[in-house]
Amino acid sequence: MNKRRPYVRSMDGWWRRNPYFVEYMIHEGTALFVAAYAGILLNGLLHLSQGEAAWNAWLAALKNPFYIGFHVLALVALTYHTYTWFKIMPRTMPPVVVGGQRLSAWAITGSGLAVASAACLGLLALVWGMAR
Repeated sequence: MNKRRPYVRSMDGWWRRNPYFVEYMIHEGTALFVAAYAGILLNGLLHLSQGEAAWNAWLAALKNPFYIGFHVLALVALTYHTYTWFKIMPRTMPPVVVGGQRLSAWAITGSGLAVASAACLGLLALVWGMAR
């Protein structure tokens, strides 16, 4: 019987060796901000269902500098998350052929970002109009 121990490669920091995996891990980390922000919105919906006093208390709590800072940080994280989501879309979807030619990766990413931006601006205009 061989008394040598088998070689076991360390898995510490495996994702830091490849820039693709670093970007992937940052993308996955920003998903935590997406979940936290969804939790904040669900909490607001719960307070809305409890009446006007609870809703106004929730709105007052959001004026805390901690929440304002979190919203700024979440905006940056969600913007990066959205960009990386559309950046990986051409790699994960089947090839798109338009006019006999395959659509480039940047055309797919750019169109996804354009549609997301248009949807955000449309929603902002809708909410702005309702608030007046």
